[in-house]
Amino acid sequence: MELAHSLLLNEEALAQITEAKRPVFIFEWLRFLDKVLVAANKVDVKEKQKKLVEQLTGLISSAPGPPTRKLLAKNMATLYSIGDTFTVFQTLDKCNDLIKSKDDTSAYLPTKLAAVSCVGAFYEKMGRMLGSSFPETINNLLKALKSAEVLVRTLFFQTVNPTLRTEAVVNDANSENKAGAADISASQHVMVCALKELGSLVRSLSATASPLIQEPSIGLLETVTSVLLHPSMAARLAAAWCLRCIVVALPYQLTPLLDRCAERINNLKTSPEAVGGYSFAMAALLGGVHQCPLGIPHAKGKMVVSIAEDLLRTAAQNSRLSLQRTQAGWLLLGALMTLAMRSFVAHCPELLTEDVIRRLMTPIECAMTMMSHIPSVIKAHGAHLKASAAMVRLRLYDILALLPPKTYEGSFNALLRELVAEFTLTDNSANTTTSLLRSLCHYDDSVLLGSWLQETDHKSIEDQLQPNSASGSGALEHDPSSIYLRVPVGEAIPGPLPLGVSVIDASVALFGVVFPHVSFKHRLQMLDHFAECIKQAKGVRQQAVQLNIFTAVLSALKGLAENKSSLGPEEVRKSALALVMGALDNPNPILRCAAGEALGRMAQVVGEATFIARMAQFSFDKLKSARDVVSRTGHSLALGCLHRYVGGIGSGQHLKTSVSILLALAQDGTSHEVQTWALHSLALIVDSSGPMYRGYVEPTLSLVLTLLLTVPPSHTEVHQCLGRCLGALITTVGPELQGNSATISTIRSSCLVGCAIMQDHSDSLVQAAAISCLQQLHMFAPRHVNLSSLVPCLCVHLCSSHLLLRRAAVACLRQLAQREAAEVCEYAMSLAKKAGDPKDSTGINLNITETGLEGVLFGMLDRETDKKLCSDIHDTLGHMLSSLAVEKLSHWLKLCKDVLAASTEAGAAVPLQVGKEEDLEKKDEMDDDIMFTALGEDDKSMPSVAPRWVTRVFAADCLCRIILLCENADKVHFDLAAARSAKLKNPKDDLLVLHLSDLIRMAFMAATDHSNQLRMAGLQALEDIIKKFAAVPEPEFPGHVILEQYQANVGAALRPAFSQDTPSDITAKACQVCSTWIGSGVVSDLNDLRRVHNLLVSSLDKVQSGKGSSSQLYSESATTMEKLAVLKAWAEVYIVAMKIKKEAENKPQKAVKSNEEEEDDFGAADVLPPDSLITLVQPELPTLNHLWLAALKDYALLTLPAEFASQLPSDGGAFYTPETIDTARLHYRNSWAPILHAVAIWLNSIGFGLSDLSEDMATNLQRGPTAAGSSQPSSSTSPASKTQEDVVKDKIHLLLGVSIEFLCFPRPEEPIEHVTACLQALRTLLDSPCVRTHIAEDQLLGVELLNVLHRLLLTRDPPSVQLQVTGVVRETIRAAQDYLQEQRRAKCKEDAECLLGEGGDTGGLVPGKSLVFAAMELLVFVLVRHLPQLNSKVMDSPSHMPYKPQQLPEESARLVAATVTILANLPSLCSPDGSMTIQPTILFLITGVLKETAEKTADNQVPPPVSAALQGIKTIITSPLAKVDKTHKEWTALIRSTLASVLEYSQPDESKPNMDEVSMLTAITLFLLSAGAEIVGVTSLQNGCMKRFRNALNSSDPWVQAKCYQLLLSVFQHSNRALSTPYIHSLAPLMVEKLKAVERCKPSSNTELLAVQEGIKVLETLVAMGEEQNRVQLLALLVPTLISYLLDENAFTSAPTASMGLHEFALQDLMRIGPLYPSAFKTVIGAAPELKSRLETAIRASQASSKAKAAARLAQPTVQAAPTIKLKTSFF
Repeated sequence: MELAHSLLLNEEALAQITEAKRPVFIFEWLRFLDKVLVAANKVDVKEKQKKLVEQLTGLISSAPGPPTRKLLAKNMATLYSIGDTFTVFQTLDKCNDLIKSKDDTSAYLPTKLAAVSCVGAFYEKMGRMLGSSFPETINNLLKALKSAEVLVRTLFFQTVNPTLRTEAVVNDANSENKAGAADISASQHVMVCALKELGSLVRSLSATASPLIQEPSIGLLETVTSVLLHPSMAARLAAAWCLRCIVVALPYQLTPLLDRCAERINNLKTSPEAVGGYSFAMAALLGGVHQCPLGIPHAKGKMVVSIAEDLLRTAAQNSRLSLQRTQAGWLLLGALMTLAMRSFVAHCPELLTEDVIRRLMTPIECAMTMMSHIPSVIKAHGAHLKASAAMVRLRLYDILALLPPKTYEGSFNALLRELVAEFTLTDNSANTTTSLLRSLCHYDDSVLLGSWLQETDHKSIEDQLQPNSASGSGALEHDPSSIYLRVPVGEAIPGPLPLGVSVIDASVALFGVVFPHVSFKHRLQMLDHFAECIKQAKGVRQQAVQLNIFTAVLSALKGLAENKSSLGPEEVRKSALALVMGALDNPNPILRCAAGEALGRMAQVVGEATFIARMAQFSFDKLKSARDVVSRTGHSLALGCLHRYVGGIGSGQHLKTSVSILLALAQDGTSHEVQTWALHSLALIVDSSGPMYRGYVEPTLSLVLTLLLTVPPSHTEVHQCLGRCLGALITTVGPELQGNSATISTIRSSCLVGCAIMQDHSDSLVQAAAISCLQQLHMFAPRHVNLSSLVPCLCVHLCSSHLLLRRAAVACLRQLAQREAAEVCEYAMSLAKKAGDPKDSTGINLNITETGLEGVLFGMLDRETDKKLCSDIHDTLGHMLSSLAVEKLSHWLKLCKDVLAASTEAGAAVPLQVGKEEDLEKKDEMDDDIMFTALGEDDKSMPSVAPRWVTRVFAADCLCRIILLCENADKVHFDLAAARSAKLKNPKDDLLVLHLSDLIRMAFMAATDHSNQLRMAGLQALEDIIKKFAAVPEPEFPGHVILEQYQANVGAALRPAFSQDTPSDITAKACQVCSTWIGSGVVSDLNDLRRVHNLLVSSLDKVQSGKGSSSQLYSESATTMEKLAVLKAWAEVYIVAMKIKKEAENKPQKAVKSNEEEEDDFGAADVLPPDSLITLVQPELPTLNHLWLAALKDYALLTLPAEFASQLPSDGGAFYTPETIDTARLHYRNSWAPILHAVAIWLNSIGFGLSDLSEDMATNLQRGPTAAGSSQPSSSTSPASKTQEDVVKDKIHLLLGVSIEFLCFPRPEEPIEHVTACLQALRTLLDSPCVRTHIAEDQLLGVELLNVLHRLLLTRDPPSVQLQVTGVVRETIRAAQDYLQEQRRAKCKEDAECLLGEGGDTGGLVPGKSLVFAAMELLVFVLVRHLPQLNSKVMDSPSHMPYKPQQLPEESARLVAATVTILANLPSLCSPDGSMTIQPTILFLITGVLKETAEKTADNQVPPPVSAALQGIKTIITSPLAKVDKTHKEWTALIRSTLASVLEYSQPDESKPNMDEVSMLTAITLFLLSAGAEIVGVTSLQNGCMKRFRNALNSSDPWVQAKCYQLLLSVFQHSNRALSTPYIHSLAPLMVEKLKAVERCKPSSNTELLAVQEGIKVLETLVAMGEEQNRVQLLALLVPTLISYLLDENAFTSAPTASMGLHEFALQDLMRIGPLYPSAFKTVIGAAPELKSRLETAIRASQASSKAKAAARLAQPTVQAAPTIKLKTSFF
């Protein structure tokens, strides 16, 4: 293909390729020429123009195909418009000569059409320049048209159109249509249409339709309601449907309308129209309830039941009203989904137990018996009963299809007789056909049946043009129950088909359900009967019977496949095969299609190779011999269906034959129908064969290209099937398309050429197929798809009038945006610029503005109604947002703002008042009025029609996503100071915090809109903004945050949500935002907080007052949701308030009140900080705590397993009713966690002390259905009779029970915040002495708690959760320690051998009963999770990869540290024997942690796990158990082996280059100091310890040396000389040697200086410890060493800082030592005169220096300025 890419046609290359490939080569050259001519240098073009004209003119005579001649003509015209026009008339004459030719053969036709195309292109491009030749050209064309065939004329007109571009004259026919307008307007049909349209309009407007309904002058509701009394049933049903649409849009109208209809029915019982109309309305309203999440009060259902019962009871009283009352009664019951069986079975599957089904079968069997008697009844009473009888059959078939067939298998015979008679039209003289056949045929076959027409914007019209009796004739009056049933998917309005069709449809569907359960004998009888029925019928009736039978057979085969059942023995197969094969030759295409489908399904069900081979061979033979179109189409489809249903493997042996036959049929140019069916079947085979088809790809692709170039464009079905084939071939080659081999390059080029041809086709479906193929190519070989040409093409198609084309374009954009969003948007913008360029002559009218492709897609959301298309637009915008929003922040925020700012005047009225109320006097910030008015000046950017609410909700969701994306991208988006700094450095930087005013404004606009859905989205956005920006400081006002300036705006956004008429879900969401705002800490001033706080106070009043206005409009469940949301919000505020109070109390060290004082007074205001949030919450606390407890009791009862349902209160709880118990559970599940935490804090703060009076108060305050519902049902005693201790225990059991039950099995969907809140509640509870005692007394409770926490850790990973778990474990262990300590104090006194504690005298710990064992399980799990190296099984595994020690993350380090600390405390819970059981494990783990985490850090800090391990070692070594005689021997051996392990771990090793020697030395020192000489004084251990100290002294790291000196100092000073003396004798000489060597190598850093100073301190200590007679010898070591550190007087000025520091240190030490040991000092100094002179020189120099310095400097002792180091934790 590359050889075709040249300005002139490469004639040599063309001559070398095969004849078959030449058309493709020529087409590819013309494509290249089309692109290059426009961009080429005009001089080059003119130079080669003559040759080019020759080549192009020559191609006209080469019989080019339609795409080629179109490109040829375009290039010829472009060439003359760019180059010289000297020879244009000559070329035009040649074309005219070709058109004039008398040759009328089909072979010459392409040449003639090519000439016509060129003429047309010349005139279109060059216009008046050719004016002189126009008459002659027109005459030639007209003559040619006269003698041409119909097809040729069509092609001529298509081609000539540009030449004869004239305006068509449209006659005004208005006058003809004016007559009779008045008559039509009065027609019921107009009324039905108007009501349906009105309903659809209101439903699409949703809550924004509220002003329309409320406007009295419009009187919309009254008008619609008045039609309920219309004499026409169709009009009454349409009015009922319209009312249903209104209440779905405006749910607050549902309850009032139900009440109004109930009142009218009761008042107008004697009017048949009123009974019918208002019962329709009530049924429709009830049908809409499932679309209204807030529901209706339960009492309304009871009201409807009583009305229905009354209607049914009084039906027989008045014969004139009997029918209407009966129908109305059952309709209402059906709407309630209770007694009307079909509704019950369809909508209440959870109630359909075996017992219920058995009871249902009695009336069903009676109905089946009754059906056999109905013909005689009709005969006796008249044919008018036929419709009612048909309705009975319809209902019966419907309900049986929903029940398991086994339940009525005893009635199969009678039932099947009825069903077969139904669809074979035995008792039906009309030729009624089923509507199900198309749906049972495969969707991919739509190209054969034309059913793709139903995938258009004008589906309803196309439906009515479909060739079957029922199509498009749906209407409500055909089945009144449709007004309350769910609307079928894809339909806006229910349209049940005529009763006759519906009954046949139901019989066919039920036949498919029953057939798999019928015996083979009966199957054979029925199939034979079908053949006989078809044979007996004639003409049109035969077609109808055959259609129905085939639909039933397809339904049966589908049922067999779903049940994985067999078709039956050979005779059954033979009968079925004869039936199907006979229809493959049927003239009706839909029957042939159904036969092919049935054949495929039979092959699938039978699944035998021989059967499949027989069927395939029959079709092969037929196709080889048959010449008629019908046989060839039917049998070619049969091959495709066989492959589709048995797959490539099942039909592999027939693949070659199938392909060769279908390729041959596809070239049958005499019949485009044969080509269509053959190509469609070929596509099915390619699809189903997968990789097995790879060997046939090249010949198939070659044929596809040839046909694309030769088949006339008017045969659109052929081109559509070619598109399907091309797409299937691309999928077959798949990822191979990325390759660079010659074969793959050719295949890829061929695919791209094929796509280009289809893209240029006039048919929208072919263009859609081209886009789909390019999309697949992009998936497999993205580098080879040119986005610069594809994206503009897709953008143009977005404006197409064809739904399928728009769908394809958006689907492709969706895929492109996933990988290359930036490029897609860039190319779209380039197209917009090109469209606006006056030089561009394409004339494309695109609505792409500065908002780019994103803006166009947002605009489409307002216009499109197709769900799939809208979903793809959402996804496309989502991918673009994810890729581009952060880097193009302003652009995306403006997009969202433009959509959200399109508020109505009514919506804007609220915010305008904000600026007047609150004057924020900040000149540099935007005013409230400016901020909250409409966009003002920028009117041009605003769309002419405001975006719809659905689009605006999506924009609000996008806003939340942008905030999240910025959070994940960079924290600087939430740091104003950093953002301003970044903006100064790079003005292009776009950071979210700089747009905060826009974010608040958008959230405000959404939260105060008319649309309820938008209000919810706005409140969510506001909550996100508060959470993300609450802590962002305001750089200009230290101590303040940037959100403070928006207090008034937040308050104004929340206030409307608390009005009386606001739906409960919005109020609930607003409560959540309130608590977030109050708890965020943004506003610290109480007066500012009161504005939002008052909203919560008003809501709390509503909770206490019981039923408010909202509870009368919506279901009791909605009231539950609102009340619990209020209590949850207060709980969150209280939690934050108490946290602030605690922090405030911890800062100033003030006396804290005792528990008794707190109980009397909930904390006086004067004790608390004046601005504390708690002062706002305190007035409500007495009320809140009782409501919170009541809510928790409700929740505890509702979480009981099903077997304890009998314990639930019969009349509900404090906040729920028994009828709404299931939905109530969901609301409690959302709210319980913060409430639990709040109750735990509150009870802890008052020490669980409540008076009896408080309990009575609690009872009175519970204004639910009953106060009793909130108390424990198992308790027979009243609260007043309980003791204080019982009350406390009840509360503890409630809180612990709720916590443990939740933590046992937290659902995966539970937010992590619930887990956190529950753990915090437990942690808070364990602060309370009474809870600690309760858990410690009941050890099994503690064990259960720890087991539950262990299970939680297995499912929840976050370290934050694990940290909280360890906190709870720690407090549980401490509680047990305290309790055991008390017991020991009481029973054991000073007896160290006391056996109290786990393990007793045996040391055994019982799993399931031992608290220590449970704690060990949990703690070991945590350690091994973060340090897998501790697990010896993992380390010893053959597949184990060696671990490289690495530093733990901060949270993990804290977690390991906390775990180690708890582990070290566990032995204190055991008896001496029990302690010895667990201590080996504990010491193994602790030393293991030390080994794995003791890593050097840059700042020499001790990591938390190391610190905890060291502290743990000390805790264990110094525990009282060390003194117990019984276990002393084991204890000694354990400590020795532990020290041996530490010595082993601290051995220098190349594999541990970063080992922290200091931590290891510290651990060794701990053993030496704490364990005593008799345990660690063993020679081997002593030598090992000395060796480690020696290594440290010889370390090249001065820090290690300094720490070693510090540790040695503590060892040398040990009171037990037996321990310290060996170390002094062994290590002191080395120390002296190291310190003397400093004279030769002075310290060069502070750390080295520190090491020397610490060494000297040790030496000084040894001098002090020495006996008097040895003092001179000891000083003889120290004093010369110190004097050697002194500098010469000449070196003072040039000495480094460290050397000078050493000099000062040494001089001060000498000055201090002299007076301490005067005689010995003199002896040492006197023995060496050079020392004395050097010291005197240094003293004189120091005195001279001191005179020149300030007196303050003199007073400051140098020794204090020297660097000192202390361990972070004192371990000694």
